[in-house]
Amino acid sequence: ILDSCITCNACFQYCPTGADPTDLIYRMQEKIGTGPIVTGFKPFVDSVIKTFERGSRDVQVIEGDPDKPAISFDSFPFTQFPEGTLESRIFKGMTVVRGRKYASLVGMAHMGGESLTERYGRKVIDSLTELGKDIVYLHNEGYILAHVRARELGIDVPYKYTHLFEYMRGYLMENQNDITKLNKRVAYQPNCAVRWLPEQDVWLDEIFELIGVERVSRKYEGVNALCCGGPALFVNRELAMNIQRENIKDAMDNRAEALITICPMCDTVMRDETSKAGLPQIFITDLCRIAIGEVSWPEDKGDGSIVQTSIHSNSI
Repeated sequence: ILDSCITCNACFQYCPTGADPTDLIYRMQEKIGTGPIVTGFKPFVDSVIKTFERGSRDVQVIEGDPDKPAISFDSFPFTQFPEGTLESRIFKGMTVVRGRKYASLVGMAHMGGESLTERYGRKVIDSLTELGKDIVYLHNEGYILAHVRARELGIDVPYKYTHLFEYMRGYLMENQNDITKLNKRVAYQPNCAVRWLPEQDVWLDEIFELIGVERVSRKYEGVNALCCGGPALFVNRELAMNIQRENIKDAMDNRAEALITICPMCDTVMRDETSKAGLPQIFITDLCRIAIGEVSWPEDKGDGSIVQTSIHSNSI
């Protein structure tokens, strides 16, 4: 089991007794240290540990308006998000932060580093506290650190924090005159962390309703959702690719006009296969930007490429 597990978190929801087998599996993977996920990611995990033990220069803070919250990009580089995200009026005036010291650490369970949340989670919360601002988490694993794991570990979170979906729902509700209903059918690709936070689906459905998007009903959704296949690439590449193809086929068989991603890793891992299939793939922030006229709906050029253009960039 330890060598075959692809850390998709599904058994967290599958387990009928609520025993949370994921916790036991991930801890044992890290302890034994011989599985493909642990050995494959060991250099990266070691570098993260070094960051928290010795500090890191990998920090970026873009100061915003004093009365606006900060938005945390976790440790992801800005380039891993759609072009123009930082300039969007959805996030206008917000302080923007990213870097290793702001890493959620929850996702380290996918890399053989499950214990890092317990070891360094308080340092992450302290670093965000130092900003003296309310925090909006662009990545749901950051929200899970503050809302779920911090409670389990007895870590006080002194700042007000908000999930990206909650924030965007609020923005869209306050700016409904700017919205052009998209009238599109989409498939939704949840990341593995959604298993720990199923209530975020309610916020997402409210966003979809506000912008005129219908989430198609399909085989691989909810408890039966498939992961992006990212961690599986280190365990069984053939399995990972089959997961992606089945996922994309399911979306297209149910007449989805795009696949909506919410995680930068899922977005990166799946983009090649969705492009080959001719299925537009849209990050959730860009979906909202399309609705308010900042960017266009992606177009299939017929040569295997799907392009998206910026609109009214001078007004953002």
